[in-house]
Amino acid sequence: MTPHYYLSLILFTPLAGALLLLFVNKQNANAIRWIANIVAFVGFAVSVPLWFWYNPASGDFQFVERLPWIPSVGAEYFLGVDGFSVLLILLTTMMGFIAVLSSWTAITERVKEYYIFLLILQTGMLGAFMSLDFLLFFLFWEVMLVPMYFLIGIWGSDNRLYSAIKFFLYTLVGSVVMLLGILALYFAYHADPANGGIYTFDITKFHHYNFAYGLQWWVFLAFFLGFAIKVPMFPFHTWLPDAHTDAPTAGSVILAAVLLKMGTYGFLRFSLPILPEATRHFVPMVVTLSIIGIVYGALVALAQKDWKRLVAYSSVSHMGMVMLGMIALNPDEITGSIIQQLNHGISTGALFLIVGIVYERRHTREISEYGGLSKVMPVYAAIFLIMTMSSIGLPTLNGFIGELMILQGAFVASKVWAAFAASGVVLGAAYMLNLYQKTMFGKIENPKNERLLDLSHREFATFAPLLILAFWMGVYPAPFLRRLESSVAHVIARVSPEYATAKLADCGTLLPAGGGTLAAAVPDNVAQIPGAQFLASVPCDANGKPLTGAAK
Repeated sequence: MTPHYYLSLILFTPLAGALLLLFVNKQNANAIRWIANIVAFVGFAVSVPLWFWYNPASGDFQFVERLPWIPSVGAEYFLGVDGFSVLLILLTTMMGFIAVLSSWTAITERVKEYYIFLLILQTGMLGAFMSLDFLLFFLFWEVMLVPMYFLIGIWGSDNRLYSAIKFFLYTLVGSVVMLLGILALYFAYHADPANGGIYTFDITKFHHYNFAYGLQWWVFLAFFLGFAIKVPMFPFHTWLPDAHTDAPTAGSVILAAVLLKMGTYGFLRFSLPILPEATRHFVPMVVTLSIIGIVYGALVALAQKDWKRLVAYSSVSHMGMVMLGMIALNPDEITGSIIQQLNHGISTGALFLIVGIVYERRHTREISEYGGLSKVMPVYAAIFLIMTMSSIGLPTLNGFIGELMILQGAFVASKVWAAFAASGVVLGAAYMLNLYQKTMFGKIENPKNERLLDLSHREFATFAPLLILAFWMGVYPAPFLRRLESSVAHVIARVSPEYATAKLADCGTLLPAGGGTLAAAVPDNVAQIPGAQFLASVPCDANGKPLTGAAK
């Protein structure tokens, strides 16, 4: 049986750990490290049952918690999850634990403050993925900004203050404009007499309400700025390479694996289902920026001499691919886009850990300083090779299935889109294989590399869950895809009802929640059902034919 307030337990476990650390003497660094690692592990362990308890067959939000928060403005403490958020929450708790574990020897100054900020950041990210109240979501969205600013600004490398301020200002500008968009929806919903004149920030109500096209147009742009900066999309990406380069290793891991997903999650949770007409209108703009990001990010990565900066620019290219998959607005591409978000978190998070390990030993990120490392660090080289192949989408590893689904969907939408997306895959292989060859192969020409230690047991433990997931998602992705079906169907029913309608002709696909025969469920004018939710399954006979009515 699911515990009462289960999501709150997941949400506030890291915060409870941060509060506990306040009472520990700052001189006792080992005790602080142990407490932080135990709390992070407990936070991950508490979230694991979410994988088993979540019911993929239901299209409703699950584990819902709802309490009054600020009744005077209609704000509630309203939490719930669907397939998108379940996978992203599990990614967040796992990467949070890995980030804390990776910091054991890397952080030697202000250890107490460092772990407190890391745990507060964890709570902010989890809250954003769980919130079904717009004001609550915005609160957690802003909470994430402060600890990451300090993590970069205090524990970062040479240009940390510049990078931290740049990150803060970019994100703050996007957040303020996004807040104006939220308030526009809030007042527009209240102004409609059909809604009883209530003030609400309830996201689920907005999902089933058709806002005026003119309002959608402006709000989409407001949301676009906030989410595109976070993704980051070209040309809003310029904060990312600096932030990644100067952040401590754990900061880079969290930034790549989770924080960038806040932008894509925002598009999926808010822009597509709440602003469907405006989304369709702005498809050409988003596609153009995504394609530029894919090619530009990959070409700039090819030219990098700094190991960490190369991985940072690879994120620009990979996230461009994710956005292209999402904005094509067909089920395969949206599903592939979400899977690719998880893949990016796993592979790029691992690549930043890989950079961090050699940086801790050599205190340089210059690619030219390395070479022949596979001779002295064979285990490290083997893991780096697996994660390189994961990043470039080798079959049997996690990167392949997401890229395949995105390319398949892009080809259906436009062969030109597919060609540009494929070029990103080719260029990705070029810069990653070039990096691997320069750092791992050849002779050890720099004497400083001759005595480098291979991975310790703790360092290997940070990679173990990522290696397991890379092979699991590459060989058997079905459990992940299954958890996304009903959530993708909900978004598709809002933004691309023609796809949802077309699927009704197939055995085993989805019918409207209101029931009825298959024939009755498919009106000639599909625009009449922009908000239909396809939740029930079409039954089949022994020959695999639909039993419910006649397919159109």
